[in-house]
Amino acid sequence: MSANLRVAVVGVGHLGQHHARILAAMDGVDLVGVVDAQRERAHEIAGKYGTTAFTDARELQDGVDAVTIAVPTGMHLDVALPFLERRVAALVEKPLAASLDQADRMIAAAGQHGAVLAVGHTERFNPAVEAARPLIADPRFVEVHRLGTFPERSLDIDVIFDLMIHDLDVLLSIVRSEVASVEAVGVNVLTPRTDIANVRVRFASGCIANLTASRISRERVRKIRFFQRDAYVSIDYAAREVEVYRVVRQNGRPAIEGGRLPVPDDEPLRRELEDFVEAARGRRQPGVTGRQGRDALALATLIADRMREG
Repeated sequence: MSANLRVAVVGVGHLGQHHARILAAMDGVDLVGVVDAQRERAHEIAGKYGTTAFTDARELQDGVDAVTIAVPTGMHLDVALPFLERRVAALVEKPLAASLDQADRMIAAAGQHGAVLAVGHTERFNPAVEAARPLIADPRFVEVHRLGTFPERSLDIDVIFDLMIHDLDVLLSIVRSEVASVEAVGVNVLTPRTDIANVRVRFASGCIANLTASRISRERVRKIRFFQRDAYVSIDYAAREVEVYRVVRQNGRPAIEGGRLPVPDDEPLRRELEDFVEAARGRRQPGVTGRQGRDALALATLIADRMREG
């Protein structure tokens, strides 16, 4: 491994272009290439960030220490596997794979060859989530709303795998309890896929989470609220704000106190990529492992199955 970590970005569309932007400016990193099936797009982003354009990821397999992969979900396995088999660290955008079998193949390859496998669940690196996490203990009810306007991308997958999976990952990382049951309903509105979904997840701990995800809203909302004994914690992912309210005793009577917490104004994707680079450099576990990415995918798959049954 060279003094600087040699990193490439595979797929420089809506999200991958930001991977390239951040990595090109990161200390200790050489952005050695960007890959995109559209030659013009590859050259555009390569020129913007002073690197080399490629149209085939295989051209890079022996010249990198780490890659980030932001191609359509159905291509994740085919792109990631050759890198993992060469012990090249890979960060794969969420969802980890198009199926649990494909996720298992990636995890097995990473384990067999000693490669770092990270999954791009960016909300885990949201400074608001990190600020709120120490304040959340044994939540009893969680309310989640992730509403977005109709996109021009990711229409090949249900809204569960596109949007809701962010919150499923955060939920699993905080509640830390087995899923006991799932109720779900989804509606196709503008595409053949599920465009709006509502899910109720009951955990073995007794916690219940109600999640709504939509890509056909007229407004953008990204919020998660935790209710626990004597406390309420609200996270606004988009605004990167946290509010906490607690029940206290004043003169023997209950009262509510609290307010907004200070939150660093850091870009979640930058934090995620910094964590990945350090994990690749030190061959340590990343902030979101392949196994954790699979757990979120497994819950999303169970939800999709419940919708089909209903």
